[in-house]
Amino acid sequence: MVRFTRISPAPVSPLARPEQVSMRDGVRLATDVYIPGGDPVPGDTILIRLPYDKSGEYAFIPLVAEYLMTRGYRVVAQDVRGKFRSEGQALLFVNEVRDGEDTLDWIVRQPWSNGRVAMWGDSYYGYTQWAAAASGHPALKAIAPRVTGTLLGEPVQRRADERSGDVEWAVTYLYPVSHFHGNDTYLWEPDWSRRDFAAQVERFLTEVGARSLSYDQWYPRPVLLPRFPENTPFAARSVPVLHTIGWWDNCAPLGWHDVTEIEKHPAWAAHHHLRIEAIDHESHELLEPDTDRVPERSEEQVRALLPRTLNPALEFFEVYVRGNGDVASIPRVSWNLAGTHEQRTSATWPPEATRKIDMVATADGALRVAGTTRETESTRDWIHDPSSLVPSSAEDAFSFLRELPDEAPIGDRDDVLVFTSEPVLQDVDLVGPIRAQARVSSDGPVMDLFLRLLDVRPDGSALRIARGQRQLHQAYDYGDLEIDLGHIGYRLAAGHRLRLHVSSSDYPEFIPQLGTGRDPWEGGESERNVQTLVLGGQHGLQLTLPILEGELA
Repeated sequence: MVRFTRISPAPVSPLARPEQVSMRDGVRLATDVYIPGGDPVPGDTILIRLPYDKSGEYAFIPLVAEYLMTRGYRVVAQDVRGKFRSEGQALLFVNEVRDGEDTLDWIVRQPWSNGRVAMWGDSYYGYTQWAAAASGHPALKAIAPRVTGTLLGEPVQRRADERSGDVEWAVTYLYPVSHFHGNDTYLWEPDWSRRDFAAQVERFLTEVGARSLSYDQWYPRPVLLPRFPENTPFAARSVPVLHTIGWWDNCAPLGWHDVTEIEKHPAWAAHHHLRIEAIDHESHELLEPDTDRVPERSEEQVRALLPRTLNPALEFFEVYVRGNGDVASIPRVSWNLAGTHEQRTSATWPPEATRKIDMVATADGALRVAGTTRETESTRDWIHDPSSLVPSSAEDAFSFLRELPDEAPIGDRDDVLVFTSEPVLQDVDLVGPIRAQARVSSDGPVMDLFLRLLDVRPDGSALRIARGQRQLHQAYDYGDLEIDLGHIGYRLAAGHRLRLHVSSSDYPEFIPQLGTGRDPWEGGESERNVQTLVLGGQHGLQLTLPILEGELA
């Protein structure tokens, strides 16, 4: 028997007025309207469109709306098409431009609206902001997407003539069968001790009694329907953006991709404001290792979280929606230097004073600042065994900072290569993008390469501060990989070391290779592979780090 938890709509908040808003095709979307003080006079509105139940505990939208009303905003919270109380089919991503535009049309016709609308939200309800902006609707004055991206949830695509690409997240295929299966949410995971993931999904769908349209459009043969007009939201009329990314958000690569895209569109870049916080996807903060952590937030804890979560957006909306204050008062970049609790500002990202330092991995397991002479080229091998995979850092990748795992024990495995620096003699501020170059090969057809950069404390425990991954096809022959480890804003304290873990799996967060080249989601027979990494010489493993202050040993 397949075990899962089914979550149905929670009762509508007594503060809300429920509505059914018709879209252009006649489908009605369940919408809650919150009016401060019940006063129907026209005012500014904040729209939140989400698939996680506008009335439920998970997204705590009623508490968000209550807080926003204290600032005089009307709040419109809506279940997206096919979710919870809304009609229509639950289909990921592709309806959000039109439905966002139609909802904006409806808002501006209401007697309580003055025609000015902003949007706020995390993850998928950050994505719905990009979608609404892509419609070019004139009422949308500003958006504040957090921990999200315009390519959120899209399966990895690799052209046949490309040898390298990204490694697929397991959540790419699990999300459609849990959150976009139908109106309700189905909390279910496969048996991770087995590798027949596709077959397990089929058994789950049979048990539930219905298929997931979103899953079927992605597996086994992806049909990638267009999300945006002209395939990008940035072809539309630009909208002021307060764009929040978390240092430990597992979806941060999607946010950084959008930062790069926005730089290519001057109209969007002109009022793009970047905010980077020391948070993970679920907004847990980086706290000291001995801080008590609770598995679930109480209502009191949620209310305490709201100012930190909402005030930056409210300050942004005060200027861009209400016209109060000077745009110049809003930093172009506000970023947290993790390890100090400092929120700093700069005119650019990375700050202009940042410089790059190359570090090389050596045959004796060291991580050293690159010198004028190179070590003689050598290689290191390890075994990728699909029956004994390198574990992911955290049980829940979306709540990494709630778990705050010690990464050091992972380096004790035979299938993890470890390279460690000398202790730094002074605090070193690492600020900006991290990149690596590696030449690798395998005796199997496909090889995955994972890099994790750690801060090793004097007591030997280690915190992951950056990571990246890449996949090589036709791996029998050496291939050169460029690995993006994301961006960092972190103080490496005096006496601490940097450590780099190199492996070929990160399970179950990423779908592991079988060693045969077969579809890893389908599963089947597996084989052990010998993986090879080049060290030293012209093509040895090299890490490029950004330094704002301090010197590496």
